[in-house]
Amino acid sequence: MKLDPELKLQILEKIGIYSNRFSIPEPTVLLTTKEVLDAPKGMTEGRRTSAYKYYGVAYLQHNLVFINIRKIPDERILEDTIVHELIHMRFPYLAHGKRFNRLVRQGLRGKSFLPYRKRYTTSTI
Repeated sequence: MKLDPELKLQILEKIGIYSNRFSIPEPTVLLTTKEVLDAPKGMTEGRRTSAYKYYGVAYLQHNLVFINIRKIPDERILEDTIVHELIHMRFPYLAHGKRFNRLVRQGLRGKSFLPYRKRYTTSTI
C-alpha cells in the first residue's frame, strides 16, 4: 500500500477505535521504516533494523507500534495487522499461538476486553 494522508488518518482512527475496545492507551504509531530508524534507539531496540521484514511490530515498553505500510498488500491485511499488534499490547504476557490467534479473531469481530490487571497471589504462612 502507498502511504498518503487519507490512509494515515484511516490507520490512526482504527488504532483509536481498537485501543478503546481493548482498554489500552492509544500507542504512538510509526508507519515507515525511516520513522523506526529515526526513533530513539532505546525505544525500538530489539527490532530496529529488522522491522522492515514484518507487517508490524509492537514495542511494548514504550507503547509504540510500527505498521509497515509498504509491505502490507491490502486493507484486510492492514486491519489484521493493526489488531494483531494491539492484542500484543493488551496481552503482553501472551506469545503467538492458538490462544493469541483466537483473541485476534475475536478482536476483529468486535469483542471488547477489560483493562489488563496483574494478578497478585497471596500466601498465608
